[in-house]
Amino acid sequence: MSDGPEVLVVDDEARLADLFAAWLQGERTVETAYDGEEALENMTDSVEVVLLDRRMPGLSGDEVLEQIRDDGYDSRVVMVTAVDPDFDIIEMGFDDYLVKPVSKDELVEMVDDVADRSDYESDIQEYYALVSKKALLESEKADRELADNEEYQDLCDRVETLEQRVDETVSGMSSHDDFVGAFQDLQSEN
Repeated sequence: MSDGPEVLVVDDEARLADLFAAWLQGERTVETAYDGEEALENMTDSVEVVLLDRRMPGLSGDEVLEQIRDDGYDSRVVMVTAVDPDFDIIEMGFDDYLVKPVSKDELVEMVDDVADRSDYESDIQEYYALVSKKALLESEKADRELADNEEYQDLCDRVETLEQRVDETVSGMSSHDDFVGAFQDLQSEN
């Protein structure tokens, strides 16, 4: 695991940003930024989740989000804002949206949910890549060759392990929103 922050809280209201950071501090490594420029300076590959205010002086949250995506960061972005969602959100590249005021429980649960989606998405992508390789080998090689090949056996074990993890994740999804979020993430990658 990287040494950088896992969560970046971005809000021009310093007291609110610090409060959100304090709520998350025990569970994760958190860093705060009080404007858009500082947020972009603090972005690293270790940032798993960005909590981003939309309305900030200078670079708006919308502009910060666009730059994060343009720079190729694979972070989950949750807009945490007093701005009620409108049709402009359709084309925005965020992963979820919370309208202020938010409670500690809502915020912690949201960070956990989007982080879990990220894990699920990478497991699913790896699973399908490995299943594809396995199917290709099975179509090209004799059963005897496959049975005697240690790398193929390792591949089969990895496929089985990932299949179990994906199944456990799906069975742990308790709401319609969990499913929708996970599959929207997958669809956005394709």
